[in-house]
Amino acid sequence: MVRALRAAVVPLTLVVLTALAGVVLGRVYAGDLLTRLVIGAAVGSVLVSVAARRLPSWLVAPVSMAALAGWALWSLRLAAARADLPGSLLEVSADAARNGIPRLLTAMIPVEPTPDTVLVPVVAAWLAGLAGAEVALRTGRVLLGYLPAAGLYAAALYVVGPNAEPAIGATVAFVAVAAVGLAASTGGSPTGGDPAAGLAPGVRAAVRLRLAVSAALGVALVIGLVALLGPVVADQVDGRPVDPRRYVEPPQVQTLDENPLIRISGWTLHPEQKLLDVDTEDAAPPAEGTDAAHGPRIRLAVLSDYDGITWRVGATYRNAGRILPASEPARDSTVDTVRQQITVAELTGRLLPAVATPREVSGARVAYDPATGTLIRPEGLTPGLRYEVTSVRERPSNNLLATANVPAGEEVARVLRVADGVPDPMRRLATQLAEENGAPYARAAAIEQFLSEHYRVVADAPSGHAYPNLAFFLFGPRNGGGQRGTSEQFAAAFAVLGRLSGLPTRVVVGFESGGQGPVRAGDAYAWPEVLFDGLGWVAFEPLPRPENEPRPVEEDFRPTPDDPPPSEVPAPTLEPTASPEPVAAPDGPPAPGGVSTPVLVAGGSGSLLLVVGALLLTLLAMRRSLTRDRLVRGDPGQRIAGAWREVTDALRLAGRPAGDDLAATEVAGRARQALVDARNRRTDGSRPDTEAATDPAVDELATLLNQVGFAPGTATDDQAARAAEVATVYVTTLRSARPWWRRLLWSVHPAPLRRARRSQR
Repeated sequence: MVRALRAAVVPLTLVVLTALAGVVLGRVYAGDLLTRLVIGAAVGSVLVSVAARRLPSWLVAPVSMAALAGWALWSLRLAAARADLPGSLLEVSADAARNGIPRLLTAMIPVEPTPDTVLVPVVAAWLAGLAGAEVALRTGRVLLGYLPAAGLYAAALYVVGPNAEPAIGATVAFVAVAAVGLAASTGGSPTGGDPAAGLAPGVRAAVRLRLAVSAALGVALVIGLVALLGPVVADQVDGRPVDPRRYVEPPQVQTLDENPLIRISGWTLHPEQKLLDVDTEDAAPPAEGTDAAHGPRIRLAVLSDYDGITWRVGATYRNAGRILPASEPARDSTVDTVRQQITVAELTGRLLPAVATPREVSGARVAYDPATGTLIRPEGLTPGLRYEVTSVRERPSNNLLATANVPAGEEVARVLRVADGVPDPMRRLATQLAEENGAPYARAAAIEQFLSEHYRVVADAPSGHAYPNLAFFLFGPRNGGGQRGTSEQFAAAFAVLGRLSGLPTRVVVGFESGGQGPVRAGDAYAWPEVLFDGLGWVAFEPLPRPENEPRPVEEDFRPTPDDPPPSEVPAPTLEPTASPEPVAAPDGPPAPGGVSTPVLVAGGSGSLLLVVGALLLTLLAMRRSLTRDRLVRGDPGQRIAGAWREVTDALRLAGRPAGDDLAATEVAGRARQALVDARNRRTDGSRPDTEAATDPAVDELATLLNQVGFAPGTATDDQAARAAEVATVYVTTLRSARPWWRRLLWSVHPAPLRRARRSQR
């Protein structure tokens, strides 16, 4: 009986040591499912080794691996059911095997026990138990058999890092259990007495001396290690461990999603495009002062970073489970719950729409940014994707807004930053609005009122929110396209003017819907938000009401020009240097000795032809030199951009100019259509091309241009050569489809030279 108990001590010790790693790792998991699965793996691996102890050593590993496969599949099925993940067990297992380690290290704390976050700990625990049991039970080296469990425990501590309290209790338990296992597994002599009792007197004395010396040396070594390492270990108790998550890149948004503000103009031009289908349940009544028909706003992205050119998301997304981490709501705001079922139609990208702030998501694997409360789907959106999201909507108290303050300091420096290069009229406008309104909310309301009273919303306004675009939107002439824009310009102008006035602001892109039915592209818009102490982020509406006629900006603000307009600069006065020669009367006789009229006409005509010919040859040479400079000289990025300018110049020469506000893909579409129209209008007797012919090479050139714009320095010489080839073929094809007399003028038209000169200024 005693022997059986002693034989059970080592297996039990290995089970406990391996299970303690699951206890430590489970501190960063939601619930106790991960801990229970790791304990099961520890028990199963050790029991298999105990049961197969009499089998050959080479046969134990296959038997244990088969048992591991069964336990892992059962664990994955249980985790998938708990997380309500779609897909078959085979699909879930394959995804967990591919992405287990990166998702574990990029998962948000607390980690939800999903298949991809439990597979690695379960497999590691089983392998540690198998290795430890085989070494300790089959070879009798108990201390060496503890190493796999100790390594697993250290790995669990490393993965947890600074995301949980120090595991002091678990560490003490690990050492105590290991010591008990060692003590119980160490046996004495067969008789249980002195190991040197049966030896000769001389030998017995030598053995006892050797044992005493060894024991003394061991004690001295232990005391020395404790004295040497004790202070070092003690100093690390209060230290902050390294977080391994900083070495793993979290999920990223696509370039399209980094600045979704530029998508507003495209959506506005196609308002009937269906992006989503929404079904809202348990929605609380709207906040005071809002339209009940609009329903809750669906938020797509929050843009907090502005460099004077582009508003960007700048979020750090972490893989999250169904339950998202909860943050404390603002102190003086009321909270209600909104539940929605959303089906993706034609919305693209990775950003996942949801009412602010989501707390639970089912039906889709998501990554979450707690700072902005926004979601992405790392795999990207697909038509038909359906998910359910439960959100906690905060509504600030309107009674406290008038007296609320705004935060300051390093914590909000990001949303207060104003990039260099602000136009002086914008600074003066912000100063004027701030001087007339002292309180933060009054300043924000003044900016909101100024924009809503003086500017017009139009659907065809070009996209753009850099400083020059905003300056033209705010102060440009009304009859020249200024003082009008989409919600992109209204929200961006409010945010910049707010920061210039000392208000922490950001821009939000989302959708305004009634809460039920389809959400179309016309429902997309952007709005600004201001951060107030105790109230959180408060949305503002700078868009004018449809029935209001905007008042000219000049009535309330007239910026002082830095330089006088060209018309006010006095023209230099030219003094005549000589009296003009008298002109003979037309009917008078020719002067004596003069040249006859036919000779004069012939000479003048010949001179004119020479001048015109020289001019045409000069234009032809300059045009060819311009093309050569664009396609041959410079780095690959410059040559790709030059090839694109060749295509856009060809479109202008063909009478189909593409606006500068269009994206490269839209210009490529117009280029294809221009080629189709030119072929259909040919009058040289050939058969019209009635098919909607496509030229995918133009799309390839647009892709290369986007690569140059969004990833500078990545273009290669081969790509630049391909861009030159595409541009040359397209220009030649488009030119050949023109009438013969237009083909003659094509190569000497001076318009591309003028545009190139303007772009260099």
